[in-house]
Amino acid sequence: MDLLTELVAFVVAIGVLVVVHEYGHYSVARLCGVKVLRFSIGFGRPLLQWVSKKSGTEWTISALPLGGYVKMLDEREFPDTISPDDLPHAFNRQSVGKRIAIVAAGPVANFILAIALFAVVYASGVSEPAAVVAAPPVQSVAARAGFQGGETVLSVNDGNGNDAAVRSWADLRWKLLSAAFDHRRVALSARDGAGTYAFPLDLSQLASKDLDDDFMSKLGFDPGGGTLRVAGVEAGSAAQQAGLQKGDRLRAIDGRPVDSASTFIAYVKAHAGKPVQLQILRGGDAQDGGKDNAQASAPANAQALTITVTPAVQRDEETGEEVGRIGAALSAQAPSVEVRYAPLESARLGAYRTWDIGVYSLKMFGRMLTGEASLKNLSGPVTIADYAGKSAKLGPSAFLSFLALVSISLGVLNLLPIPVLDGGHLLYYAVEAVTGKVVSDRWQMVLQRAGLACIVALSAIALFNDLARLIHF
Repeated sequence: MDLLTELVAFVVAIGVLVVVHEYGHYSVARLCGVKVLRFSIGFGRPLLQWVSKKSGTEWTISALPLGGYVKMLDEREFPDTISPDDLPHAFNRQSVGKRIAIVAAGPVANFILAIALFAVVYASGVSEPAAVVAAPPVQSVAARAGFQGGETVLSVNDGNGNDAAVRSWADLRWKLLSAAFDHRRVALSARDGAGTYAFPLDLSQLASKDLDDDFMSKLGFDPGGGTLRVAGVEAGSAAQQAGLQKGDRLRAIDGRPVDSASTFIAYVKAHAGKPVQLQILRGGDAQDGGKDNAQASAPANAQALTITVTPAVQRDEETGEEVGRIGAALSAQAPSVEVRYAPLESARLGAYRTWDIGVYSLKMFGRMLTGEASLKNLSGPVTIADYAGKSAKLGPSAFLSFLALVSISLGVLNLLPIPVLDGGHLLYYAVEAVTGKVVSDRWQMVLQRAGLACIVALSAIALFNDLARLIHF
């Protein structure tokens, strides 16, 4: 049943994304007066075919559903068979601006789809982490502002007397990101057990390189207020030697409250080879998966313990630095809120999130090319099918969010300046627009082969990663 769910979800996801992408090309081509010969979903032997009486386009559903294409009239392919009346409607006869618009329309359609899907999710209601701040690292922007951990952010003041309510962690992130882009100083209104206070933040000195996916963590902000438990302990690890057990609830490390996995991990990494003390709760309600937060009083039937563990020294694969590791898997349960946005606000948030993910995808691909990030981050159809099935089981919102994420990835991938992809054709047309000369057939042939080799290599790596995840080697 799981395999069937994954297969159906995968076919639906790929089908929707391909149709939207190719329809982007098709619709703009028609607007530019180009004759479209075939619109195909899938490759290989046609399963269904019909011809539009109005446009003469042949619509096809083919046997292999991993892609699709739009075939346009082009006299370079049919030099002797095109009638003089059809020549003005050939793709190659169009201006460079029209050709750029037609080629770019596919990826743009994927981005528009992602914005629409995210907007639907936001408008229908989504469960998001509450805007509760975890204990920040010492000397971080959040710590210097006065945050100690456990505060719930209520609003952001822009410095001109305008307060904007904060509904969730994602809402807080967008508001701070907007202020950072404008190099503004803001004040956060937040409450803890003693009252409500103002916390001034100076975001005017942040560089553009700081405004990436780790923006909040760099400022010292991580979601808090949740429950942090040990989900597993590796055999022979520092955690096992110290006596840490699965189900133990982590309360503090060296006296510092912990309610965030990232805060705990960062502290352990920074103390390689140095003993640290863990304050934990064991037994009773400490293992029941309840919704009590990190600051709640200990259950009467739970045992409070202090364990000393010395993180093992390990070299980080990405940075090459020595970091600490105790060999324990963590399970975090953060408080959440149900958030529903108005239609216009949903569209705006959808556009922001699409942009954010798109930029992050480009940066990640660049880091993989330079060796700063592992090629293991590449995923293929097996992993996509797996996540499609899992997200479908979680409900419509999760599946739509997954679909939006893959749509963004497809759009970004197609814009890469690799021949055989849309980005490669856009590169040709950009050169033509600048120089006034069409890239020669000889150079196009050489670049097409190089691009094809690149795509085959990337596909092979992605498939290898899929198999490695599947059979754990």
